[in-house]
Amino acid sequence: MKYKFLIYISYSYAIPIGNPLEEEINKRGYTVKWFADEQDGKKAIQSKSNALQTIQQVISYNPDIILTITNMVPDFLKGLKAQVFHGFLAQKRPSKKHIFSEFRIRGFFDLYCTQGPSTTTIFKQLEKKHNTFKVIETGWSKVDPLFPITKKEAGKTIMIASTFTERLSLAFNDDVYQEIKRLSLDGTFNFIMVLHPKLPEHIVEKWQALNNENFVFHNTTDLVPLYKQADIMFADTTSAIQEFLLQEKPVVAFNHTFEHNYLIHTHQASELESAFHVALNPSKELIKNIQFFIKDLHPYSDGKSSARVIDATISFLHADKRYLKRKPLNLIRKYKIRKLLNYFTFKSYNSPYTIPTQHD
Repeated sequence: MKYKFLIYISYSYAIPIGNPLEEEINKRGYTVKWFADEQDGKKAIQSKSNALQTIQQVISYNPDIILTITNMVPDFLKGLKAQVFHGFLAQKRPSKKHIFSEFRIRGFFDLYCTQGPSTTTIFKQLEKKHNTFKVIETGWSKVDPLFPITKKEAGKTIMIASTFTERLSLAFNDDVYQEIKRLSLDGTFNFIMVLHPKLPEHIVEKWQALNNENFVFHNTTDLVPLYKQADIMFADTTSAIQEFLLQEKPVVAFNHTFEHNYLIHTHQASELESAFHVALNPSKELIKNIQFFIKDLHPYSDGKSSARVIDATISFLHADKRYLKRKPLNLIRKYKIRKLLNYFTFKSYNSPYTIPTQHD
């Protein structure tokens, strides 16, 4: 059977997550299109020849499977709706109910393709509680290009990455900026930097202006080549930390919300230089803690998570799903997605789409 896939995104950072999925779909000879519901995402997919421009075009395309790399997806689309996630469990901050935002059930998805035990365990509990969706652990498509891990010669290249929330972001901290500037100008370390697409332009321009022989700013969402180039990472609470750690390379964290034993923690700009030296010469205990963390986060190092996602979605598309309850009314969120897309309809698919028999 020829399946029609839709990769549904909001922001440009979803592109490196969708690209390996697109490659896998094309490899199998199926059809795939892209759609974005926010301007940043719309701009990012314009270079793709298979981008749909309007929600009317999406409805006409009528996908069988919608791979969603954002938090909401139109309930009025008929296809099977799979959540692929736009980041790892970053543990930035729990909600008032002490549940991390990654585990918020918004009532849109039929299937959650989880990344590893740390997400699967919680989502399995939620699956049992709500009984409106299925959870299958697949690994995460974004990190497929990271594997196999190749060992590089030891150097002194530090990758800087930052989240966009001001109170959590190192990018807003002027003391950090001045210290990185000093260290780059005196040649102590080499820095490569990326910033979250949601950061304000004046912050981006400030760091971009720091470009020198030992500091290179990269305006990209394709982080894997930078991960491979760097020896260590300096970051705050961004989920890029988890992606980088899969290489078993140390991370220096600045004002992280939690004192994880797999990170080197700093709280003042004056601590950075010594922390960078510690990270470049990590202890056996730190590496052991990182390895233990990886097993829980993303135990797949075969680079085939995209294949598992496609297998899982096709399998669930054909599965008998009559045991699942109908999704809740969810009227406020449904109105929000209609308002965002400027498309108002009473149509809503509250039960997962099923193709009962598979034909060759």
